[in-house]
Amino acid sequence: MTPGGGLSIPAEFVLRNTELVTAPLVPEIRLHLATDISPLWEATEEELQRHGLPPPYWAFAWAGGQALARYVIDHPATVAGRRVLDVGAGSGIVSLASLWVSAATVVANDIDPVSALAVRLNAEENGLSAGLDIACRDMLDEPALADDGGPLFDTVLAGDVFYERGMAERALAWLRRHAAAGALVLVGDPGRAYLPKGGMVHCGRYQVPVPAELEDREVKETSIWQLAEDAGLIPKRS
Repeated sequence: MTPGGGLSIPAEFVLRNTELVTAPLVPEIRLHLATDISPLWEATEEELQRHGLPPPYWAFAWAGGQALARYVIDHPATVAGRRVLDVGAGSGIVSLASLWVSAATVVANDIDPVSALAVRLNAEENGLSAGLDIACRDMLDEPALADDGGPLFDTVLAGDVFYERGMAERALAWLRRHAAAGALVLVGDPGRAYLPKGGMVHCGRYQVPVPAELEDREVKETSIWQLAEDAGLIPKRS
């Protein structure tokens, strides 16, 4: 893989900076994750920052992703036999959970090339490569409708995408287009600042263990929401 600047990132980079573990809420799936946060963050800064690549969000099982993966496994009908899009895939935990419960196809989308590499390694580790496509690009301006007028995806999953205002505004508008096209759109969110206040149906709640170094507490109450076509505006930060 040759992300920005022509830098070649070998699989060894991911393997060297992570351990093969399971996320607390999703023991069914093994992932290459960082168990010691500071060394990885420093390593990636030293090795990748000069090439303009994002911080290593792919190396952590964030609360929204864990909860969404757990919900998919607990409610397999949401993805089984369906065409699934996982937005902001990170480690691939939601994508792999979808394949684990027999999604027909899954597109794991993230803008970070190292995330794409990590998703591939995690899929191979779990024997879940079949049906998986990795899309390493910004998809938030892409169509939601197929050429025949139907939805491009049957289910769209988004974990922890409402953490920054600009990203949240773009993501919400795009997810609304998918919902309007007829897709089932599910969001996993632990109460981030820009989570929409309206236009969503509450589907479930989980207590998610998370690294205290990343969050403000060791357990984050995280909800699953179904996005309706008429989702409300992004709330202003108080």
